[in-house]
Amino acid sequence: MSSYRSPLLSRSGAVAAEGLDEGVAAHYGDPLREQRALAAGTAFVDHSQRGVVTVRGADRLSWLTTLSSQDVSRLTPGESPELLLLSLQGRIEYDAHIIDDGEAAWLLVEAAEAAPLAQWLDSMKFMLRVEIADRSAEWGVLASSVALPLDAPYWQDPWPGVVPGGYAYSDSEHHPGAERPWFEYLVQLSELGERADALQSSGFSQAGSLAAEALRLAAWRPRWGAEIDEKTIPHELDLMRTAVHLSKGCYKGQETVARVHNLGHPPRRLVFLQLDGSQHTMPAAGAPVLLGERTVGTLTSVAQHYEMGPIGLAVVKRNVDPDAELTIQDGDEAYVAAQEIIVATDAGQVVGRQSGFLRPVR
Repeated sequence: MSSYRSPLLSRSGAVAAEGLDEGVAAHYGDPLREQRALAAGTAFVDHSQRGVVTVRGADRLSWLTTLSSQDVSRLTPGESPELLLLSLQGRIEYDAHIIDDGEAAWLLVEAAEAAPLAQWLDSMKFMLRVEIADRSAEWGVLASSVALPLDAPYWQDPWPGVVPGGYAYSDSEHHPGAERPWFEYLVQLSELGERADALQSSGFSQAGSLAAEALRLAAWRPRWGAEIDEKTIPHELDLMRTAVHLSKGCYKGQETVARVHNLGHPPRRLVFLQLDGSQHTMPAAGAPVLLGERTVGTLTSVAQHYEMGPIGLAVVKRNVDPDAELTIQDGDEAYVAAQEIIVATDAGQVVGRQSGFLRPVR
């Protein structure tokens, strides 16, 4: 359990979040209104519970390139890649949003990733000119769907674009993620209240983590600690779009990434779920997904969307019929869910290759 508590939790109407967002507000009294404002670009979210790890030194970018799935060797200030650190079996261990200010690379991660990531990076530096530090006690994140009037480094989510060296596993011609721009600003925790006040004076309202989660799900955007478990490989979540460079040099887990990509058959796939809205409750994340009486996956995230009603993301077996109606079983309650394909059942047929790079679905 995290000991962090945001100073914004003391503000009027704030209700504390749980789980990945523990330490910040789930909402400030009206979750759906906050969600509308966030979608409209007139609100910001307190993500100060997020972890922040810095890598300093002349070798930082070339070193992170050799360790990760992404090529950040030529990263310049203002660019916003996403990178994965994988196991030897190609399973996702860390998912980081990276900013470089010319002196340090800042890795924005979930709170539970920060300490073990810093420790692992420190164990891998050998004789290289790098210095690693967990800065989570000093720095956090304020986020929004628009660029905020903050004089601070920020990460702009590349999702759902297909970055150089990436590959799209989604068969959607009009990816819903295009309707959700996302910006994450580095903010010193000692200045968090002051920064929030300045944003409110500029006309921005506060939105809680429930609002951010609903927009994330609607954009099909996976999250470490939710969609990512101990077995996850990037292909299953369509993270080959933004977090993997297929043409870079070798790195831990690359053999699995290449093999599954060439076969085009990841063992599981992410799906978007539209839940039956006639019930007054929603299933909890972690509930099994059933096809008939057979368990075929797990509900990884669920939210109440201001337009679509109850929605969710789930990871299911690849061979589940894409047209089948699924059931979420949460204790004695059963929730009917229609699935929308995110990762195609035969991902190798989704897009064409072009000179080792990808051509997005059009």
